[in-house]
Amino acid sequence: MRYTITICAWIGAVCMMAAPFIIDYDEGKILAIVGLVLLTIQAAHDRLYHLICLNLVSIGGFSYALYI
Repeated sequence: MRYTITICAWIGAVCMMAAPFIIDYDEGKILAIVGLVLLTIQAAHDRLYHLICLNLVSIGGFSYALYI
């Protein structure tokens, strides 16, 4: 289980590192959302509630920017 969470966290981190370079396009926002979702899995497993809240607000913000 921990291995799967670690892989999700690394993939999420890579997505978040790539997203700023294409954030002006829809693909960049989607990549950021995917990265945050994957990082939220790790934060939830480790019970890091401040990061869960931060990620959820960020997901909401990117989703709003994606659909306006």
